[in-house]
Amino acid sequence: MAGRRVWESLPAITQILVAVAAAYAIAHWGFGHAVPLLAVTVTINSLGFTRDARPVRVAETVLGILLGIALGDALALLVGRGLWQLVVVLAVVFVVGRAVSANPAFAVAAAVPSALVVLLPEPDGGPFTRSLDGLIGGAVALLATALVPRDPRRAAARDGRALFSVLEESLAGVVDALADADPAAAELALSRLRRTQPLVDAWATSLDSAISVARISPWVHRQLPELRRDARVAAAADLTARHLRTIARRSEFLVRDGRSRPELASVVSQLATAVRLLGLELDDAELAGSARTELTHLAARLDPASLIPGAGASDVTVLLLLRPLAVDLLVATALTPGEARSLLPPVD
Repeated sequence: MAGRRVWESLPAITQILVAVAAAYAIAHWGFGHAVPLLAVTVTINSLGFTRDARPVRVAETVLGILLGIALGDALALLVGRGLWQLVVVLAVVFVVGRAVSANPAFAVAAAVPSALVVLLPEPDGGPFTRSLDGLIGGAVALLATALVPRDPRRAAARDGRALFSVLEESLAGVVDALADADPAAAELALSRLRRTQPLVDAWATSLDSAISVARISPWVHRQLPELRRDARVAAAADLTARHLRTIARRSEFLVRDGRSRPELASVVSQLATAVRLLGLELDDAELAGSARTELTHLAARLDPASLIPGAGASDVTVLLLLRPLAVDLLVATALTPGEARSLLPPVD
Protein backbone atom coordinates (compact mmCIF):
# COMPACT_ATOMS: atom_id res chain seq x y z
CA MET A 1 0.00 0.00 0.00
CA ALA A 2 2.80 2.43 0.90
CA GLY A 3 4.67 1.62 -2.29
CA ARG A 4 1.52 2.13 -4.35
CA ARG A 5 0.91 5.53 -2.77
CA VAL A 6 4.45 6.60 -3.57
CA TRP A 7 4.20 5.32 -7.15
CA GLU A 8 0.91 7.12 -7.75
CA SER A 9 2.37 10.34 -6.31
CA LEU A 10 5.50 10.36 -8.48
CA PRO A 11 4.03 12.73 -11.14
CA ALA A 12 3.02 15.19 -8.41
CA ILE A 13 6.42 14.89 -6.73
CA THR A 14 8.19 15.54 -10.03
CA GLN A 15 6.01 18.56 -10.78
CA ILE A 16 6.58 20.06 -7.32
CA LEU A 17 10.35 19.51 -7.40
CA VAL A 18 10.70 21.14 -10.83
CA ALA A 19 8.55 24.08 -9.74
CA VAL A 20 10.43 24.54 -6.45
CA ALA A 21 13.78 24.56 -8.26
CA ALA A 22 12.49 27.16 -10.72
CA ALA A 23 10.98 29.39 -8.02
CA TYR A 24 14.17 29.27 -5.93
CA ALA A 25 16.38 30.01 -8.93
CA ILE A 26 14.28 33.00 -10.03
CA ALA A 27 14.07 34.54 -6.55
CA HIS A 28 17.66 33.77 -5.50
CA TRP A 29 19.68 34.41 -8.65
CA GLY A 30 17.21 36.52 -10.58
CA PHE A 31 16.25 38.92 -7.77
CA GLY A 32 19.16 38.40 -5.37
CA HIS A 33 17.09 37.17 -2.41
CA ALA A 34 19.42 35.26 -0.12
CA VAL A 35 16.79 32.95 1.41
CA PRO A 36 13.64 32.88 -0.76
CA LEU A 37 11.69 30.91 1.82
CA LEU A 38 8.22 31.97 0.73
CA ALA A 39 8.94 31.40 -2.95
CA VAL A 40 9.54 27.76 -2.09
CA THR A 41 6.71 27.31 0.42
CA VAL A 42 4.14 29.04 -1.78
CA THR A 43 5.06 26.75 -4.66
CA ILE A 44 4.74 23.61 -2.54
CA ASN A 45 1.48 24.64 -0.88
CA SER A 46 -0.10 25.77 -4.15
CA LEU A 47 0.57 22.50 -5.95
CA GLY A 48 0.48 19.90 -3.18
CA PHE A 49 -0.74 16.33 -3.53
CA THR A 50 -4.42 17.13 -3.79
CA ARG A 51 -6.54 15.14 -6.24
CA ASP A 52 -7.97 18.40 -7.56
CA ALA A 53 -5.15 19.87 -9.66
CA ARG A 54 -7.35 22.24 -11.67
CA PRO A 55 -5.66 25.55 -12.55
CA VAL A 56 -8.56 27.41 -10.92
CA ARG A 57 -7.93 25.54 -7.66
CA VAL A 58 -4.21 26.29 -7.85
CA ALA A 59 -4.96 29.94 -8.64
CA GLU A 60 -7.34 30.19 -5.66
CA THR A 61 -4.68 28.78 -3.34
CA VAL A 62 -2.06 31.13 -4.77
CA LEU A 63 -4.36 34.12 -4.31
CA GLY A 64 -5.03 33.19 -0.69
CA ILE A 65 -1.35 32.80 0.10
CA LEU A 66 -0.38 36.05 -1.63
CA LEU A 67 -3.13 37.90 0.19
CA GLY A 68 -1.78 36.62 3.52
CA ILE A 69 1.80 37.58 2.68
CA ALA A 70 0.84 41.07 1.51
CA LEU A 71 -1.33 41.72 4.56
CA GLY A 72 1.38 40.35 6.83
CA ASP A 73 3.99 42.63 5.26
CA ALA A 74 1.76 45.72 5.43
CA LEU A 75 0.55 45.15 8.99
CA ALA A 76 4.03 44.32 10.24
CA LEU A 77 5.13 47.76 9.04
CA LEU A 78 2.29 49.36 10.99
CA VAL A 79 2.31 47.41 14.27
CA GLY A 80 5.72 45.75 14.34
CA ARG A 81 6.53 42.16 15.34
CA GLY A 82 5.62 40.28 18.50
CA LEU A 83 2.93 38.18 20.12
CA TRP A 84 0.09 40.69 20.18
CA GLN A 85 1.05 41.88 16.71
CA LEU A 86 0.81 38.27 15.49
CA VAL A 87 -2.68 37.96 16.96
CA VAL A 88 -3.77 41.22 15.33
CA VAL A 89 -2.37 40.23 11.94
CA LEU A 90 -4.01 36.79 12.05
CA ALA A 91 -7.34 38.32 13.10
CA VAL A 92 -7.28 40.72 10.15
CA VAL A 93 -6.21 38.01 7.71
CA PHE A 94 -8.93 35.63 8.87
CA VAL A 95 -11.62 38.30 8.58
CA VAL A 96 -10.47 39.41 5.13
CA GLY A 97 -10.02 35.82 3.96
CA ARG A 98 -13.53 34.82 5.00
CA ALA A 99 -14.94 37.96 3.38
CA VAL A 100 -13.12 37.36 0.09
CA SER A 101 -13.90 33.65 -0.34
CA ALA A 102 -16.62 31.28 0.84
CA ASN A 103 -14.04 28.48 0.98
CA PRO A 104 -12.70 28.14 4.56
CA ALA A 105 -9.41 26.78 3.20
CA PHE A 106 -8.77 30.16 1.55
CA ALA A 107 -8.55 31.96 4.90
CA VAL A 108 -6.28 29.25 6.31
CA ALA A 109 -4.03 29.43 3.24
CA ALA A 110 -3.75 33.19 3.79
CA ALA A 111 -3.11 32.94 7.54
CA VAL A 112 -0.10 30.60 7.54
CA PRO A 113 2.26 32.75 5.42
CA SER A 114 1.09 35.94 7.14
CA ALA A 115 2.20 34.40 10.45
CA LEU A 116 5.58 33.55 8.94
CA VAL A 117 6.01 37.12 7.72
CA VAL A 118 5.35 38.51 11.20
CA LEU A 119 7.47 35.95 13.06
CA LEU A 120 10.55 35.99 10.82
CA PRO A 121 13.06 38.87 10.92
CA GLU A 122 12.72 41.46 8.21
CA PRO A 123 14.70 40.37 5.13
CA ASP A 124 17.66 42.36 3.75
CA GLY A 125 15.75 43.41 0.68
CA GLY A 126 13.05 45.32 2.54
CA PRO A 127 9.60 44.64 3.97
CA PHE A 128 7.91 43.54 0.76
CA THR A 129 10.68 41.20 -0.35
CA ARG A 130 8.66 38.23 0.87
CA SER A 131 5.60 39.43 -1.03
CA LEU A 132 7.71 39.33 -4.19
CA ASP A 133 8.93 35.84 -3.26
CA GLY A 134 5.33 34.74 -2.81
CA LEU A 135 4.38 36.22 -6.17
CA ILE A 136 7.25 34.35 -7.82
CA GLY A 137 6.22 31.08 -6.17
CA GLY A 138 2.58 31.53 -7.16
CA ALA A 139 3.43 32.36 -10.76
CA VAL A 140 5.73 29.36 -11.03
CA ALA A 141 3.05 27.08 -9.55
CA LEU A 142 0.52 28.24 -12.14
CA LEU A 143 3.04 27.81 -14.97
CA ALA A 144 3.93 24.35 -13.71
CA THR A 145 0.28 23.34 -13.85
CA ALA A 146 0.31 23.98 -17.60
CA LEU A 147 3.92 23.31 -18.60
CA VAL A 148 4.83 20.43 -16.24
CA PRO A 149 1.39 18.83 -15.82
CA ARG A 150 0.68 15.62 -14.02
CA ASP A 151 -0.62 12.92 -16.34
CA PRO A 152 -4.24 14.10 -16.62
CA ARG A 153 -5.64 10.68 -17.46
CA ARG A 154 -3.70 8.62 -14.95
CA ALA A 155 -5.77 9.29 -11.83
CA ALA A 156 -8.99 9.50 -13.84
CA ALA A 157 -8.37 6.12 -15.47
CA ARG A 158 -7.62 4.56 -12.09
CA ASP A 159 -10.85 5.95 -10.62
CA GLY A 160 -12.85 4.77 -13.62
CA ARG A 161 -11.50 1.23 -13.38
CA ALA A 162 -12.38 1.12 -9.67
CA LEU A 163 -15.99 2.13 -10.34
CA PHE A 164 -16.46 -0.27 -13.25
CA SER A 165 -15.03 -3.10 -11.18
CA VAL A 166 -17.73 -2.59 -8.55
CA LEU A 167 -20.46 -2.30 -11.20
CA GLU A 168 -19.35 -5.57 -12.80
CA GLU A 169 -19.26 -7.39 -9.45
CA SER A 170 -22.70 -6.04 -8.56
CA LEU A 171 -24.21 -7.08 -11.89
CA ALA A 172 -22.77 -10.55 -11.43
CA GLY A 173 -24.55 -10.70 -8.07
CA VAL A 174 -27.88 -9.69 -9.63
CA VAL A 175 -27.42 -12.35 -12.34
CA ASP A 176 -26.77 -15.00 -9.68
CA ALA A 177 -29.81 -13.88 -7.71
CA LEU A 178 -32.13 -14.16 -10.71
CA ALA A 179 -30.61 -17.37 -12.08
CA ASP A 180 -30.47 -19.26 -8.75
CA ALA A 181 -33.32 -17.59 -6.84
CA ASP A 182 -30.74 -16.37 -4.32
CA PRO A 183 -31.85 -13.29 -2.37
CA ALA A 184 -28.49 -13.14 -0.58
CA ALA A 185 -26.69 -12.55 -3.86
CA ALA A 186 -28.95 -9.57 -4.61
CA GLU A 187 -28.43 -8.22 -1.09
CA LEU A 188 -24.65 -8.42 -1.55
CA ALA A 189 -24.93 -6.63 -4.90
CA LEU A 190 -27.05 -3.93 -3.29
CA SER A 191 -24.56 -3.43 -0.46
CA ARG A 192 -21.77 -2.99 -3.02
CA LEU A 193 -23.81 -0.52 -5.04
CA ARG A 194 -24.54 1.57 -1.96
CA ARG A 195 -20.80 2.19 -1.64
CA THR A 196 -20.32 3.46 -5.19
CA GLN A 197 -21.01 7.16 -4.59
CA PRO A 198 -17.49 7.95 -3.28
CA LEU A 199 -16.09 6.21 -6.37
CA VAL A 200 -18.38 8.22 -8.62
CA ASP A 201 -17.39 11.47 -6.91
CA ALA A 202 -13.67 10.63 -7.06
CA TRP A 203 -13.86 9.90 -10.80
CA ALA A 204 -15.83 13.09 -11.47
CA THR A 205 -13.24 15.15 -9.55
CA SER A 206 -10.23 13.62 -11.27
CA LEU A 207 -11.85 14.00 -14.70
CA ASP A 208 -12.78 17.62 -14.04
CA SER A 209 -9.20 18.29 -12.97
CA ALA A 210 -7.76 16.48 -15.98
CA ILE A 211 -9.99 18.33 -18.45
CA SER A 212 -9.11 21.69 -16.90
CA VAL A 213 -5.39 20.96 -17.20
CA ALA A 214 -5.71 19.60 -20.75
CA ARG A 215 -7.47 22.80 -21.88
CA ILE A 216 -4.43 24.96 -21.09
CA SER A 217 -1.47 22.60 -21.35
CA PRO A 218 0.12 22.31 -24.80
CA TRP A 219 1.63 18.95 -23.84
CA VAL A 220 -1.61 17.13 -23.00
CA HIS A 221 -4.16 19.12 -25.02
CA ARG A 222 -4.39 16.22 -27.46
CA GLN A 223 -5.98 14.12 -24.71
CA LEU A 224 -8.95 16.48 -24.36
CA PRO A 225 -11.30 14.52 -26.71
CA GLU A 226 -10.61 11.30 -24.81
CA LEU A 227 -11.18 13.00 -21.47
CA ARG A 228 -14.49 14.44 -22.63
CA ARG A 229 -15.51 10.97 -23.79
CA ASP A 230 -14.54 9.62 -20.37
CA ALA A 231 -16.66 12.34 -18.72
CA ARG A 232 -19.66 11.22 -20.79
CA VAL A 233 -19.08 7.62 -19.73
CA ALA A 234 -18.64 8.68 -16.09
CA ALA A 235 -22.02 10.40 -16.14
CA ALA A 236 -23.58 7.21 -17.50
CA ALA A 237 -21.78 5.10 -14.90
CA ASP A 238 -23.25 7.29 -12.16
CA LEU A 239 -26.75 6.75 -13.57
CA THR A 240 -26.01 3.04 -13.95
CA ALA A 241 -25.13 2.70 -10.28
CA ARG A 242 -28.36 4.47 -9.32
CA HIS A 243 -30.47 2.29 -11.62
CA LEU A 244 -28.78 -0.87 -10.42
CA ARG A 245 -29.57 -0.13 -6.79
CA THR A 246 -33.25 -0.17 -7.65
CA ILE A 247 -32.89 -3.27 -9.84
CA ALA A 248 -30.95 -5.16 -7.17
CA ARG A 249 -33.55 -4.24 -4.55
CA ARG A 250 -36.40 -5.37 -6.80
CA SER A 251 -34.59 -8.57 -7.73
CA GLU A 252 -34.00 -9.44 -4.09
CA PHE A 253 -37.72 -9.09 -3.41
CA LEU A 254 -38.65 -10.95 -6.60
CA VAL A 255 -36.70 -14.16 -5.90
CA ARG A 256 -37.96 -14.58 -2.35
CA ASP A 257 -40.58 -16.93 -3.80
CA GLY A 258 -37.81 -19.44 -4.59
CA ARG A 259 -38.31 -19.35 -8.38
CA SER A 260 -35.42 -18.64 -10.71
CA ARG A 261 -35.82 -16.18 -13.57
CA PRO A 262 -33.48 -17.39 -16.34
CA GLU A 263 -34.81 -14.94 -18.94
CA LEU A 264 -34.22 -11.95 -16.69
CA ALA A 265 -30.84 -13.36 -15.66
CA SER A 266 -29.94 -13.62 -19.36
CA VAL A 267 -30.62 -9.96 -20.15
CA VAL A 268 -28.86 -8.76 -16.98
CA SER A 269 -25.90 -10.95 -17.95
CA GLN A 270 -25.86 -9.30 -21.38
CA LEU A 271 -26.03 -5.93 -19.65
CA ALA A 272 -23.02 -6.94 -17.53
CA THR A 273 -21.10 -7.78 -20.70
CA ALA A 274 -21.94 -4.39 -22.19
CA VAL A 275 -20.85 -2.57 -19.02
CA ARG A 276 -17.59 -4.51 -18.97
CA LEU A 277 -16.92 -3.62 -22.62
CA LEU A 278 -17.72 0.03 -21.97
CA GLY A 279 -15.15 0.07 -19.19
CA LEU A 280 -12.55 -1.68 -21.33
CA GLU A 281 -13.06 0.79 -24.17
CA LEU A 282 -11.70 3.57 -21.97
CA ASP A 283 -8.24 1.98 -22.11
CA ASP A 284 -8.36 0.05 -25.39
CA ALA A 285 -9.20 1.98 -28.55
CA GLU A 286 -9.46 -1.26 -30.54
CA LEU A 287 -12.64 -2.14 -28.64
CA ALA A 288 -14.40 1.09 -29.64
CA GLY A 289 -17.98 0.39 -30.65
CA SER A 290 -18.20 -3.05 -29.03
CA ALA A 291 -20.28 -1.80 -26.10
CA ARG A 292 -22.72 -0.03 -28.43
CA THR A 293 -23.16 -3.20 -30.46
CA GLU A 294 -23.88 -5.26 -27.34
CA LEU A 295 -26.26 -2.64 -25.98
CA THR A 296 -28.11 -2.42 -29.30
CA HIS A 297 -28.74 -6.17 -29.20
CA LEU A 298 -29.79 -5.91 -25.56
CA ALA A 299 -32.22 -3.05 -26.23
CA ALA A 300 -34.01 -5.12 -28.87
CA ARG A 301 -34.69 -7.85 -26.27
CA LEU A 302 -36.26 -5.59 -23.66
CA ASP A 303 -39.86 -6.36 -24.56
CA PRO A 304 -41.86 -8.02 -21.77
CA ALA A 305 -44.38 -9.50 -24.23
CA SER A 306 -41.71 -11.44 -26.12
CA LEU A 307 -39.12 -12.13 -23.41
CA ILE A 308 -41.35 -13.05 -20.48
CA PRO A 309 -44.88 -13.55 -21.86
CA GLY A 310 -47.47 -14.01 -19.16
CA ALA A 311 -45.09 -12.98 -16.37
CA GLY A 312 -46.35 -11.22 -13.27
CA ALA A 313 -46.15 -7.52 -12.64
CA SER A 314 -43.03 -7.84 -10.46
CA ASP A 315 -41.08 -9.62 -13.21
CA VAL A 316 -42.21 -7.10 -15.80
CA THR A 317 -41.18 -4.23 -13.52
CA VAL A 318 -37.60 -5.52 -13.31
CA LEU A 319 -37.42 -5.80 -17.08
CA LEU A 320 -38.86 -2.33 -17.59
CA LEU A 321 -36.26 -0.89 -15.21
CA LEU A 322 -33.58 -2.12 -17.59
CA ARG A 323 -34.91 0.01 -20.46
CA PRO A 324 -33.87 3.49 -19.19
CA LEU A 325 -30.59 1.99 -18.03
CA ALA A 326 -29.92 0.71 -21.56
CA VAL A 327 -30.71 4.18 -22.93
CA ASP A 328 -28.27 5.87 -20.53
CA LEU A 329 -25.52 3.45 -21.47
CA LEU A 330 -26.20 3.90 -25.20
CA VAL A 331 -25.89 7.66 -24.70
CA ALA A 332 -22.48 6.95 -23.15
CA THR A 333 -21.47 5.40 -26.48
CA ALA A 334 -22.18 8.77 -28.20
CA LEU A 335 -25.75 8.14 -29.35
CA THR A 336 -28.29 10.88 -28.76
CA PRO A 337 -31.08 10.10 -26.27
CA GLY A 338 -33.56 9.99 -29.15
CA GLU A 339 -31.42 7.55 -31.12
CA ALA A 340 -31.01 5.36 -28.04
CA ARG A 341 -34.73 5.28 -27.24
CA SER A 342 -35.56 4.40 -30.85
CA LEU A 343 -33.68 1.08 -30.39
CA LEU A 344 -36.13 -0.08 -27.72
CA PRO A 345 -39.12 -2.12 -28.84
CA PRO A 346 -42.50 -0.46 -28.15
CA VAL A 347 -44.32 -1.54 -25.02
CA ASP A 348 -48.10 -1.79 -24.95
